[in-house]
Amino acid sequence: MPRTMVRGTNKGNIERGKEKMSFGKNWEDAVERAKKVKLVIFDVHGVLTDNTVIYDDNGNRLRAFCHEDGFGSNALMLCGIEIAIITRKSKTVAARMADIGVKRYYETKEKVAQYEKLLEELNITDEEVCYVGDEVIDLGVMRRVGFAVAPSDAKRQALEAAHWVTEKAGGKGVARELAEMILIAQGKWDAFCEKVTSKGW
Repeated sequence: MPRTMVRGTNKGNIERGKEKMSFGKNWEDAVERAKKVKLVIFDVHGVLTDNTVIYDDNGNRLRAFCHEDGFGSNALMLCGIEIAIITRKSKTVAARMADIGVKRYYETKEKVAQYEKLLEELNITDEEVCYVGDEVIDLGVMRRVGFAVAPSDAKRQALEAAHWVTEKAGGKGVARELAEMILIAQGKWDAFCEKVTSKGW
């Protein structure tokens, strides 16, 4: 069964999305969940990267990020949706988040504990959170949030836990695709595009 692309006008996407999505996910259900999102939390490795680790001649670990994910993250923030990152300690990831303006960056292995702190800090509920993960370590949060998302190449358990699966694989534009989907669901995408088109980025 073909996947549903998220493109065009809000109305057009909602209409086209009435078919069942890949991985047994339902587009209408995903849209209803996306409408409520006030916070998007991203895992990093396997979501914002493709899990590749490169070492230079000095033994420094390097990771590649997708440029369009920076655009997607900023689109969400400019439209009033909070962004948070929960991952292990990494100078490379910290530098990337600083570069794209993500201030809620947390280095910890205790994902659920940090998630609960965010709920309290932002005074929001589970159903108002979107979490994007790809591995079994993400399941604790994915099974609680109102809108769980996985990249198309995520591990089986993450795919099963997800309410929606992106067409993009990890590190290939997941945040950009998700941003458009959420903003379309919330009726904010067209106004955002108009603003960017007329006033620049």
